[in-house]
Amino acid sequence: MITRRDVEEADARIAGRVRRTPVIEGEPGLVLKLESLQHAGSFKVRGAFNRILGAGPTPDAGVIAASGGNHGVAVAYAARVLGVRAEIFVPEVCAPIKVAGLRALGAHVTQTGAIFADAYEASAKRAAETGALEIHAYDQPEVVAGQGTLGLELIGQARTLGGVDTILVAVGGGGLIAGVAAAVAGEARVVAVEPERIPTLHDAMAHGGPVAVEVSGVGADALGASRAGRIAYETARAAGVRALLVTDEAITEARRELWRDYRLATEHAGATALAALRSGAYTPDPGERVAVVVCGANTDPSTLT
Repeated sequence: MITRRDVEEADARIAGRVRRTPVIEGEPGLVLKLESLQHAGSFKVRGAFNRILGAGPTPDAGVIAASGGNHGVAVAYAARVLGVRAEIFVPEVCAPIKVAGLRALGAHVTQTGAIFADAYEASAKRAAETGALEIHAYDQPEVVAGQGTLGLELIGQARTLGGVDTILVAVGGGGLIAGVAAAVAGEARVVAVEPERIPTLHDAMAHGGPVAVEVSGVGADALGASRAGRIAYETARAAGVRALLVTDEAITEARRELWRDYRLATEHAGATALAALRSGAYTPDPGERVAVVVCGANTDPSTLT
């Protein structure tokens, strides 16, 4: 379980390393948290920095991670800033723009396996051989606490706009939603939004714990964990988080809207939370103020239209 204190400690540790990303108003009652403008294009740098900085001296072998793409880019970015070696394993489904980004940041990249779980198995074996510091994409306390700093930031920013009652967060393995739920406990509700074709947290809630799910669809390169993390499940269950599902079509349309109406270039994962509002999967009560986390921007801009 992650607590608000864990998140506050992470916030102090990574201060000056991450951007305080803006919050903007949409229509009345809606605010967008633009984490897509974060270093390395997603919220993931928060957890990467917290894990590396909180672990003490980095081994000579550096750091190692498996990722659908965004986590790897974040780890590579943090490693470059901190002057340590990064080795990243990604599945074959990883978007080419993310693979290119990893290499541009100086990471050693291995592309292997069909899905994230395959890449993770390979990275864990490599870590055991080299002694590199492992940075899990979502199921590691320091990573989850780092991601939760987004929630602290959002709550503070939203107060200047009239506050927020509910925060919609996209879910892959669940590191972000667990961190945000811990950070805003008692101040706002948190709702999980997942693609219908990758229902990790939804199925974990239904079965009383994380279970394996099939991974496919437009969100697979960023939300492609085959099961929810244990930390995410326990934290979300304790916080009373609801898990909603949205179609690939709704995600794609929400992504188009973010580009058309706000000129925000996002990947499909970055539009997933908004899709819950636009599709009717989540219907706010009268007067309810909702925040949508736009969590990632690592996409090929030519696909936006």
